[in-house]
Amino acid sequence: MGSGPSGSQPRSDRIGAGASGTPEARVDSGLAARHARQHVRQRRVSWLAAPLWIGVSALVMRFRFGYRIAQARSIRARYRAIRRQSDAPMLVCANHLTLIDSFLVAWALGSAFYWLRHFDELPWNTPESTNFARTPLSRMLIYVAKCIPITRGGAREGVGDVLERVKYLLGRGETALLFPEAGRSRSGRVEENAAAWGVGRIVGAVPRCRVLCVYLRGRRQETWGDYPARGDVMDVSINCIEPKSDARGVRRSRDLALQIVRELMRMEAEYFRARQ
Repeated sequence: MGSGPSGSQPRSDRIGAGASGTPEARVDSGLAARHARQHVRQRRVSWLAAPLWIGVSALVMRFRFGYRIAQARSIRARYRAIRRQSDAPMLVCANHLTLIDSFLVAWALGSAFYWLRHFDELPWNTPESTNFARTPLSRMLIYVAKCIPITRGGAREGVGDVLERVKYLLGRGETALLFPEAGRSRSGRVEENAAAWGVGRIVGAVPRCRVLCVYLRGRRQETWGDYPARGDVMDVSINCIEPKSDARGVRRSRDLALQIVRELMRMEAEYFRARQ
């Protein structure tokens, strides 16, 4: 198995850096320390339980639901080649149609054995609290499964805290998966006007951040839903981009988010052209 909980150490603190001794710097330092404590605890628990929850997740998708990833070997080889190109931080961004898209994306990018050997590459997720963290049991399960629940449309402080946590773990060299449309697409297609600024805020704050765009869709998937059809085959395409913007503030975050969504739209158009 890859490095244990005491393995990779955080890189130099890129997030929240400020003039030493100023009130702003002290606040940022306190937030960074809190995120570090939270992260170390959760990562250790998740890593120790990884053989169980990663293995069970893969078995359930393959044998309980009968899902398959089309051309899984070539998709995974391409993913590994992309990872070898650079050690820059990587954020995974995907289209969103079902409640289990994050599990399907991880399964498409690597086998259970691969993730056990490269645990820090296995993306962290930010599931919607109302769907996945409603009971103590569900909160415990997603805690173990590398999840940081978020309440979309909730208090700004709570949402901001999750975004800061994601920036922190990317700065450590770990990986996260976000859906730039925020929620499941009600039209069944990637929608430009649904681009969420939070993704752009993260990309803009993490130096050299690359974005792995993943388009995943079941062949029987007509529109959004809770789960793909039983026995469905998932078509997957991936492409790595490095969004850039000269804008500032919210405009910059919006611009970066739009670049990601437009790349997913391009991949979706290519998917449907290939199926005509």
